[in-house]
Amino acid sequence: MRNYLKNKGLRFGLIVILVAAFTLLSLNARGGRAGFLSDVSGAIKQPLQQAAFSVAGWLEGLYGYLYDYERLAAEVESLRIQLADAQERAKLGAEALEENTRLRELLNLKERNQDFIFESAKIVSWNPTNWSSSFTINKGSGSGINTGDCVITEYGAVAGQVIEIGNTWATVRTVTDVDIYIGASVGDSGGVAMIIGEFTLMHEGYIKLAHLAEGLQLFKGDDVYTSGMGDVFPSGLKIGTVAEVLTEAGGQTPYGIVEPACDLNKLVQVFVLKKPE
Repeated sequence: MRNYLKNKGLRFGLIVILVAAFTLLSLNARGGRAGFLSDVSGAIKQPLQQAAFSVAGWLEGLYGYLYDYERLAAEVESLRIQLADAQERAKLGAEALEENTRLRELLNLKERNQDFIFESAKIVSWNPTNWSSSFTINKGSGSGINTGDCVITEYGAVAGQVIEIGNTWATVRTVTDVDIYIGASVGDSGGVAMIIGEFTLMHEGYIKLAHLAEGLQLFKGDDVYTSGMGDVFPSGLKIGTVAEVLTEAGGQTPYGIVEPACDLNKLVQVFVLKKPE
């Protein structure tokens, strides 16, 4: 008997509990009250309903968030497009303003140099070597260009000099080339000197101002212009600005290091000054 209860006790206990529960349900139903199963059902249903309401509220909030997110994303994209359009218009306006400035400067330059004809040309290639600095333009003898002609920017800055020509092309020695020689006038005094290309300075993007006229005082920041000497470069074209004042060995002969007014790295279009035939 003991072994029987030991082996079957759990099952027997479950049966007793179920019978008792059934009896209680019957008694409660007869007394007009909710039965045990109804109480259990209600106890389970209430938290489930609350959970359902909570999930519904969360889903409603999530839908509202997603709706607002999509609306805001659409507004951000619209603003991005408007900003890009405004930036493009500003860029075009700045380019137009810059173009007007260049044309105005070129007109003033032509008025100051009426003895020359301005031939516009595009740079088609650069020809730098360790020993020289030059570029090729798309105009040549067919456009009336000759060797020795001065080449400038639209702002009147000296870019170089024509050294070789073909019918539809020309090679221009830049203002920093080792073989460049230009008569110069310095500062407000107009004292004369010579611009001379130098190998070391060429690679650094500078040129040398030497052979200063007697008594000429040279200062850092002095502007250097063409003097018109030699009748090749017309007078008044800007060559550059004195960046440093030094002296030759012995400290007796001053000279200047000049930064060119022409930015060769940004050069795309140039003007060749031709003499009328």
